[in-house]
Amino acid sequence: MKKFVSALLAITMLAGVLAGCGSTQSASSQANTDASQAAEQTPNSKHVTVYSPHPADPLNAGIKEFQEKTGITVDLVAAGTGELLKRIEAESDSPQCDVFWGGGADSLAAYSKYFDKFTPADLDSIDKEYVSKDGLWTGESPLPMVIMYNKKLVGESDVPKGWGDLIDAKFKGKIAYADPAKSGSSYTILCTMLTAFGKDDGKGWEFIQKFVANLDGKILGSSGDVYKKVSDGEYSVGLTLEKEAIKYVQAGADVGIIYPSEGTSAVPDGIALVKGCKNKENAETFMNFVLSKECQTMMATDFARRGVRLDTQVPKDLPEMKDVKLVNYDFDWASSQKTQIMEKWKEVIVG
Repeated sequence: MKKFVSALLAITMLAGVLAGCGSTQSASSQANTDASQAAEQTPNSKHVTVYSPHPADPLNAGIKEFQEKTGITVDLVAAGTGELLKRIEAESDSPQCDVFWGGGADSLAAYSKYFDKFTPADLDSIDKEYVSKDGLWTGESPLPMVIMYNKKLVGESDVPKGWGDLIDAKFKGKIAYADPAKSGSSYTILCTMLTAFGKDDGKGWEFIQKFVANLDGKILGSSGDVYKKVSDGEYSVGLTLEKEAIKYVQAGADVGIIYPSEGTSAVPDGIALVKGCKNKENAETFMNFVLSKECQTMMATDFARRGVRLDTQVPKDLPEMKDVKLVNYDFDWASSQKTQIMEKWKEVIVG
C-alpha cells in the first residue's frame, strides 16, 4: 500500500446532474452551460466549478454543507471519471473546471499535467500515505475494491473467495463489471487483478482473458450499474467499491461482501486543483473543506466512506485497513501505463 501512495457541499445545484461515478448522463449539454457560467466569472466570484463522478448522496451532502458554511456556490458537472478527465484535458487551453473531486488517484495521476499543486491546510492531520509527493492530487477516501454477491442467487457453498473464482463456469454471464475505459474504479480493479496474478510475467493478462470470456460479452456502461444490478438480482456477483457495497448490506439487502483472498487494493478517491482554473481561491477553500475533519466525519458516519485523516474513525461495519489483505499495488505503473493497459484491454475484448 505504501508503495502506491508514497509515489502516490438552501443546495444550489444544477438540476439533472446529480449522478454517481457511473452516471449514464453524458453531461455535455449541462456541462456547456456550466462552462459558459464559469467563463463569465470575475476574480471576485462566489462560485466554484466542480467536476465529480461521486454518487449523488454524498456529493449532494458535501456540497450542501460547503455552500452553507462558505456562501460559495458550487456549479456541478457530474459524470463518469474517464469522461470528466477527458473533458478537463480537452478544456486545458481554457479551463472550465476548478476542482476535480473523486475518481481513483491512479486515474488522476495519469492526468496530473492538467492539475496544479495544492497543499492541504490540515496537512499534519492527513495520513501522508494519501498525499502525492508532487502535490498534484490529495487522497480523500481510501477505497478497497470488493466482490459483491447476491445471496439469493449464490448459495453459501458457491460464494467466491477471491478474484480467481470469477473465471468459474458457474458465473459465466453473471458477473457485473463496468467498462474500465469509463469507470475509474473498474480501471483500478483491472490493475488489481493484473497485480494479483502477475502483471510482469504475462500471467495477469492470461487471467484477464479468462475473466473477459466469463463476462460473456456483458460489460456495463457505468460502475453505478454494478452494485444496483447485483442487488436487484440481475447479476450474481459484481466487482465494485467497498463504500457502495456496504450501503446495501447496512440497508438490509440480500447481498454480501468479499475481500478477495489474493488481496485487493485501496487506492484512494482523490481531489485535485485544475491548472489555470478561474476560481483558484474558492477552489482551494472547497478542497480544504472536503479534507476537513467536519466533512470527513460526516462522510464516514452518513455514507460509510473511509477517511484519510488521522483523527477520524473507521465507518461502522467496516474492518480496519490492517485487517484487509492488500496486493502490492504499483501506483506508478497503474498511472503511467494507463494508455498501454487500456490498449491491451481492448485487444482482449475484441479477441
